[in-house]
Amino acid sequence: MDPRRAERVAEALRKELAEIVEYEMSDPRLAAVVVTDVQVSRDLRHAQVTVLLSGSTRQQRDALAALEGARHYVRRQVAGRIRLWRIPELHFSPDAGTDAAGRVEELLKGLSKARPGAEKPGN
Repeated sequence: MDPRRAERVAEALRKELAEIVEYEMSDPRLAAVVVTDVQVSRDLRHAQVTVLLSGSTRQQRDALAALEGARHYVRRQVAGRIRLWRIPELHFSPDAGTDAAGRVEELLKGLSKARPGAEKPGN
């Protein structure tokens, strides 16, 4: 299969999923969910949907559970919007890159807080 086709399908899925999840679903647990990326398998049967989750760890876990629970509904909505022979099975996962960036930010803030209290050399 043409690898560009998988890329085009992934981009079309990302756009439609972003529209559905961010604007059309009324579940309050999904208020702070943003679709960041979609990777489609070569046979177009599976799509790994990466989402940005904000809030506490529990809120993130609840939002991911809500997405998993609504994945069949979301898939039906996508099927009505995109003309494909088979709509990929959707699998949601949190965006790990933002977790790492947030962790680095926390560490840098911790360093800046610890820095002013350190003894100055030569005193």
